[in-house]
Amino acid sequence: MTTQTKKSSRKAGLSPGTLVHIGPKRVEKARVTVMDYDESKLEEKEVTKIEECFPFRDSPTVTWINVDGLHEVGLIERLGAHYNLHPLILEDILNTAERPKIEDYGDYLFLVLKVFVRNGQPEEKMHQVSLVLGPNVVITFQEKETGVFDGLKDRIRKGKGRLRKLGADYLAYAVLDGIVDSYFGVLEKLGEEIELVEDELVADPKREILHRIHGLKREMIYLRKSAWPLREVINGMERLETPLVKATTDVYLRDVYDHIVQIIDTMETSRDILSGMLETYLSSVSNRMNEVMKVLTIIATIFIPLTFIVGVYGMNFKFMPELDWRWGYFLVWGIIAAVGITMVVFFKRKKWF
Repeated sequence: MTTQTKKSSRKAGLSPGTLVHIGPKRVEKARVTVMDYDESKLEEKEVTKIEECFPFRDSPTVTWINVDGLHEVGLIERLGAHYNLHPLILEDILNTAERPKIEDYGDYLFLVLKVFVRNGQPEEKMHQVSLVLGPNVVITFQEKETGVFDGLKDRIRKGKGRLRKLGADYLAYAVLDGIVDSYFGVLEKLGEEIELVEDELVADPKREILHRIHGLKREMIYLRKSAWPLREVINGMERLETPLVKATTDVYLRDVYDHIVQIIDTMETSRDILSGMLETYLSSVSNRMNEVMKVLTIIATIFIPLTFIVGVYGMNFKFMPELDWRWGYFLVWGIIAAVGITMVVFFKRKKWF
């Protein structure tokens, strides 16, 4: 795979070395942590100056540098310069609107990934994670701390499994696996909410349920936008002919690929369920309206002949024989009652209400 040439810097007429920070200016301080390990030892620390990471570059052990927050552009520039990262990579790291992708720069691989978090506003649910894989180093840049790597860090500290025994490519796989596995937790919570809304929809289709259905559909769209491209990224990493990814790691990448396919299938099923729920709600509202209209129609139909009788005897004619009858008034009421009761009995037998 060749390096892609594009970028907003070139579109804007800037030189490739110009680093552009896309987005509002921020002053928050980034948090940088380092984990350097092999099978027998582990060194972990949070650095106050980015220069403290530089001695790990030539270390034969595996080094994981994690940067939480993209606010300090100078810090990212210095780190990128020390590890010879291309300026376009630094620009992609700062542009949090990038689509998930993988690029091969020869000496290292660059991946853009998306993490889905259900907190905050809809536009804040997707957080970008950029990953650089070198011979003995993995550098991750998170838009903000999401906690998705907490389990991975605990595994490294406890030395469980094969994580401490294998190289940086296996650590990159573990990062991918942690991101993909986080989608299962999100889908599980969404599934529980969908079942709850579905039960409420069947019991009492209120208008508030419609807003909840639309909210779940929006979340599913954001989730799909962040998860779907991951399949291409993982498939591309597996197919790359690069010494950075050993053949022994391919089998684990295929397992992650199977997981993302399962996630996509589950998302599509959930989307179909939500679409069906929306149709069910609209059908319920339509049926309720039909029931109301049927009752009103029956009432109006009963009163049509009664209105006709009253209208006839309400005419101001001089020669109407019934007006001089002693029992005329009561006769009219008897006719009205007989007609009304007859129509009600007729509608009951027809099971119209």
